[in-house]
Amino acid sequence: MLTLKQIASQVGGTIEGEDVAIRGVAKIEEAQSGDITFLANPKYLKYVKESHASAIVVPETIEDTSGKPCIRAANPYFTFLKIVRLFYPPKKLIDEGVHPTAIVGEGTTLGKDVSIGPYVVIGKNCTVGDRTSLMPGVVIENDVKIGNDCFLYSNVSIRQDTILGNRVIIHCGTVIGSDGFGFAFENGRYHKIPQVGHVVIEDDVEIGANTTIDRATLGETRICQGVKLDNLIQVAHNCTIGENTVIAAQTGISGSTHIGKGVRIGGQVGFAGHQTIGDGAAMGAQSGISKDVEPGVMVSGSPAKPHREMMRIQAATNKLPELLKTIKELKERIQKLEGEKEK
Repeated sequence: MLTLKQIASQVGGTIEGEDVAIRGVAKIEEAQSGDITFLANPKYLKYVKESHASAIVVPETIEDTSGKPCIRAANPYFTFLKIVRLFYPPKKLIDEGVHPTAIVGEGTTLGKDVSIGPYVVIGKNCTVGDRTSLMPGVVIENDVKIGNDCFLYSNVSIRQDTILGNRVIIHCGTVIGSDGFGFAFENGRYHKIPQVGHVVIEDDVEIGANTTIDRATLGETRICQGVKLDNLIQVAHNCTIGENTVIAAQTGISGSTHIGKGVRIGGQVGFAGHQTIGDGAAMGAQSGISKDVEPGVMVSGSPAKPHREMMRIQAATNKLPELLKTIKELKERIQKLEGEKEK
């Protein structure tokens, strides 16, 4: 149990109203007495009046809080994140040390204070950095380098020659460094092209569950610093994803696609491959990206077009039944007039 004043002293922001006691955190539509919630987007202001929360984190620009005690913050979403951490501090998921069932290959170096769980397999000539944790069932193949303070959840597989930076988080079932999809057709069948490149994951990257990132055919596939990948994403061979780009679930990125910095990609977006996506671009959910996208441009639809243009196209499409009816009526009237002229 914390008071609103105690919370604000730890997360920042300005208190307005009574210094109420807070026992937990909740979504604005589910919050009850004793909970604190947040409002980040003014269009959801109506929920403030309806919410049973005892307090709310709001933007500095919101005037009407329906008399509820609040914390005003420049970034309510980030402030609420810090409040959640107050009530739900990180739990220790794995004990420090190397579990007796783990297998560590010849020539592999383990850093200080590592946590290696049951049935982890680490190949030969690998490096695992300080304070890195490998949960049960993780498989690390030969010649892999893993930095400091990384956390790999259960059943992650890291193929040979992959490089992970510091503070990388990889969730369950993800595969890094599997073969790129490359085949040459000759004499009536497909022949596998050797995939001899590798994958580089830079610092502070987080990768969701059951995501796959393929090794390069030659050279490297690179995920740059601060990238956040959702679950069930496919990143093909020789792709580059620029710093602080975020990608939602079920997106598929074909080979040799180069995505810039700070790009925002919605769910189920498909990339045709060999494309360049400029810094700060944005792709709406289910977009089909068939050509390059300029920096800072938002596109949507399939094939993707500038978002405003696609919205106009969709609006016009919705009117097609009415337009067809009008055209049919006009056609009938023209035929009638022509028939009268012939008489």
